[in-house]
Amino acid sequence: MPFIKYIVLFGLVFFSQVCWSQSSDELMLYRQDFKGLSANNTVTVTSYDKNDSHFVYVGGFKGIDVFSLNEDGQLTELSSHELYKEEGPARGMVADNINGTDFLFVANKHGDAIETFEILSNGSLKRASLTLDTDETHLGTAITLQVVHMDKASYLFIGGLEETPGLSSFKIEDDGKLTHVQSMPDTEEIHTDGIIGMHTAKIDNTTYLYTGGFQDNGVSSFRIKENGKFKHVNSISDNTTDRYLTGAYPVTGVTLGDNHYVIVGHRHHKYYKRGNFIKRKNFIYHGDAVSVFKVDEKGALVPHSVLKDDKTTKLSGQTRIEVVSVSANKAILAVGTRDDASIQLCELNEAGVLSPVNYLETGFSIYYGLRSHQIGDKHFLIAGSNQFDLRKVVSYEVAPAIDRKEKVLRHIVNLRYKDEASAAEVDAAVAMFVDLKDKIPGITDIEWGVNDSTEGASKGFTHSFVLTFKDEHAREIYLFHKAHLDLVSKIGPIIADVFVMDYWTKAE
Repeated sequence: MPFIKYIVLFGLVFFSQVCWSQSSDELMLYRQDFKGLSANNTVTVTSYDKNDSHFVYVGGFKGIDVFSLNEDGQLTELSSHELYKEEGPARGMVADNINGTDFLFVANKHGDAIETFEILSNGSLKRASLTLDTDETHLGTAITLQVVHMDKASYLFIGGLEETPGLSSFKIEDDGKLTHVQSMPDTEEIHTDGIIGMHTAKIDNTTYLYTGGFQDNGVSSFRIKENGKFKHVNSISDNTTDRYLTGAYPVTGVTLGDNHYVIVGHRHHKYYKRGNFIKRKNFIYHGDAVSVFKVDEKGALVPHSVLKDDKTTKLSGQTRIEVVSVSANKAILAVGTRDDASIQLCELNEAGVLSPVNYLETGFSIYYGLRSHQIGDKHFLIAGSNQFDLRKVVSYEVAPAIDRKEKVLRHIVNLRYKDEASAAEVDAAVAMFVDLKDKIPGITDIEWGVNDSTEGASKGFTHSFVLTFKDEHAREIYLFHKAHLDLVSKIGPIIADVFVMDYWTKAE
C-alpha cells in the first residue's frame, strides 16, 4: 500500500459531532479525510443526496471524479467521467432534481458548452445532453450555473467570462436537455462580465437572481419571470471607500428573520499576474473585505456592511463563500481563499453584520472548489485545490473548537523499509525527511532514530520520526506542502509499511 494512503488511514484525528447550541466563536475545522483525484486542477466541488446516500462531485481539467461521503466525513472514490472534447475545466457544477430525475449540470469552460449528466442510483453519471454555444447565447468560457425553480418549470441560468460576456436562461426539459429562453449581453449598466457567482432569493413570491461581475467590478440584481425570462433591477459598482468588489467573485445569500442578505466576495485584480486578462486596468487596491448587501422589497441590492480583512482574518483572495448553517437569528459562513490558502469561518447576525469566527490554514489554495454539506447533525466542508501538482480533495468537519492553549502537536511517523531497499536509499530517505524542517514553516522540531527495542513487538518497523507542530495550521501546511509531497513520491517505492499517530502535549 503506498505511503500516502497509510497516512490517510492512520494519521487522521476524529472528533465528536458538532453541537450547534454552542456559541459560534468556538467552532473550528477538523480534517477528516483526503483523497487523490484523476482530474487535474480542482476548480469546482458540489454534492448531492440521493436514496439516503451522499455524493461529492469534483471537477477539474478533463474530467469529474465522484465520491461517496459517509457520516464520519470519509470519502470513497466511486467513478470518473470524461468531459466533452476532454476539455474543461468543469466549472459551476450544480445538481438538482427535475420532475423526478436527478441531474448534474456542468459548465465546460474551454469546451464552450453545458453538459448535462443523469445521476444514477449509485451516484455515477450518465450523459443526458450537450448544449453548445451559439451566436445567440453566452456559453463561451461558461463558468457559473444556477438552477431556478418556478411554479411550472425549472430554468438553468448561465454566466460566462472573457469573449462573450452576458447572462443566459435555458428551460430544463424532463430529459435534461436545455431549451434557450433568453440571453442578455453585458452592457455598461449591468455587471455580467465574468459571472463567477450567482444566488437566487424569493421575496414576496417573486424570484430574483444576483450576479457578480468579475471584470465589471460589481453586482447586479435581476427579476425572473415565470417563463424564465429576466429583467435587470439594479447594479452596485465598486468604489474606493466602503465597497470591495474589484474582481467580484463568490456570491451567496441567506434569509434571517424578515431580512434577505446577499454576501459577495472578491479576488482583487492585483492578485492576477496575467495583466492582459484584466480588462479594466486602472483599478485601485484599497484592501480586501467581504461585502454584505440587504435586499429591499423590490429585489434591489442596497450596500449594508463589510467585513474587512486584517491580521486576525484570512480573507485575501476570496474565491468561494458557502453557507454552513442557518438558525433563526444567525448564519455560519465559510470563505475559501486562494491567496491566503485558508478557510475562514464567519458569523452573520440578524442585523446583517458579518464577523470572523475562526480559520484554518489548509495548506493549499482554494479556487472555487468548496462545498458545504450536512449529514444529520454534522456539518462538513469539502475542498479541492487548484494546484496541478496536488490533485487532492479534502473533507473537514465544522465542530466545537478544542482548547489547544499552551500545547504543541507531535506527529509520529514509523517506517518499515522494503527488504530490497539499499542502505544508501534508506540514508537518502532519512536525510530528505530531516530536511523538511528547513523547507516547511511551522515545523518547530524533527527528531528521529533507529529502533532499539528488544521486546519483539516492533512489527518490522525500523525508523521513527517525531515532528513537532506549533498548531493545527502547521500540520495542514506540512501535509499538503510540496516538499512533503516530494518526499512521499520519492521514498514511497522503498516503503513497505508506515504507521502514523498524532497527539497533543504541553509545550516545554
